[in-house]
Amino acid sequence: MTRPPLRHRIITNALLAVAALYFLVPVYWLIVSATKNSADLFGTFGFWFSRHPHPLRYLTEVLTYDHGVYARWFANSLLYAGIGAVCATLMSAAAGYALAKFPFRGRETIFNVVLAGVLIPGTALALPLYFLFSAMGLANTYWAVLIPSTVSPFGVYLCRIYAAAAVPDSLLEAARIDGAGEARIFGGLGLRLMTPALVTVFLFQFVHIWNNYFLPLVMLSDSDLYPVQLGLTSWTGYADRQPVLYQYTVGGALLSVLPLMVLMTVLQRYWRTGLTEGSVKS
Repeated sequence: MTRPPLRHRIITNALLAVAALYFLVPVYWLIVSATKNSADLFGTFGFWFSRHPHPLRYLTEVLTYDHGVYARWFANSLLYAGIGAVCATLMSAAAGYALAKFPFRGRETIFNVVLAGVLIPGTALALPLYFLFSAMGLANTYWAVLIPSTVSPFGVYLCRIYAAAAVPDSLLEAARIDGAGEARIFGGLGLRLMTPALVTVFLFQFVHIWNNYFLPLVMLSDSDLYPVQLGLTSWTGYADRQPVLYQYTVGGALLSVLPLMVLMTVLQRYWRTGLTEGSVKS
């Protein structure tokens, strides 16, 4: 295999370096700013540490402020994102597997409706969902955020495409001949063969729910139910009267990205496989 010309490699590496800087510079600024108090945030150079950085003390103050409300918001985000992503992954796996492996009338119509759901922005559904949950008496509860988070049209699409390519029909027929039921085949064979795609769906859905701001804003009025993103926004609303909240917001933002960084680091090899493997299997 011939290597690409040197100028192409230089251009490619330069573009990748620019993209890396674009994404890493805000993270660097966040790390530096989390070591400063409110006065240093506005009185020192933004991309370098102050003379007396105290990151552990400032982060501890974030966690203990207002009786530890940030820890509650953080736990709420873990609840919404963790349970929502797991449920969305399982539902997407079941729906995608069924659409790929069971011929039935209206299958393509259902799949086209799912594709249409991928194109609809979540903000367009937030208000109708609020009226629906309010009529059921579920507004301002955990369920108001959890239930919509369990639906992932993109997850259904990805699982259908991956199951069609990665789960051989001959293997399913062999399992049926051996007397295995459809539920056992799906749980024992389908889910295992679809693991890379399921990890991809879980990762995408977890990040989406964790960063979701508009749905909790519409659904929740009790600050004890807030996820961390909505909680940090509420702090910035009071920062003009309590300048220390600028410092706490920056520290809280740094803590809020740590779960995503850990998750991306742990699951990235499955993520890369899940995006490509189903498209190359024959």
